[in-house]
Amino acid sequence: MRSTRQSVSSTEPDFSREVKTFLSWCPSRSLIASIRAYQRAGASQTPWAALQRRWAVLRHRFWSVVTGADIPLNCQIGGGLLLPHPNGIVIHPDAQIGPNCLIFQQVTIGTIDGGLPRIAGHVDIGAGAKILGPVIVGEHARIGANAVVLTDVPAGATAVGIPARLI
Repeated sequence: MRSTRQSVSSTEPDFSREVKTFLSWCPSRSLIASIRAYQRAGASQTPWAALQRRWAVLRHRFWSVVTGADIPLNCQIGGGLLLPHPNGIVIHPDAQIGPNCLIFQQVTIGTIDGGLPRIAGHVDIGAGAKILGPVIVGEHARIGANAVVLTDVPAGATAVGIPARLI
């Protein structure tokens, strides 16, 4: 099973994980698409960029209400993010999330005493987990449901419990 898990890249984003088919109801992917559209328009120098940014902000506000997620437009998220159940997800604007991560519902990625988490590529974060403070989560790591991560998690490790410990 580990070989299957390691086959997902922790460095190269797989944007096909974020693709939504036309007119399908997938609020989490629509929310991510609005964030990506805002960031693309912010980097663009075209005359339509301001209008595209405003449209992306409106889309983001709508999908944030529908999903109940608090993911800011200027957050640093690597490609290939999966949010199967996006309700209640809170991400600090300055936290860094690597490519191909999986985040379940009610996850908080935030700050304590000014330090911000850095999550490497292909990290799976279980429902209700809290990652707080200047924590570094290594690539291919797993965070268990309802875990409270306050210390670093090495690559490939699994952290569970309150406070989280490695197993």
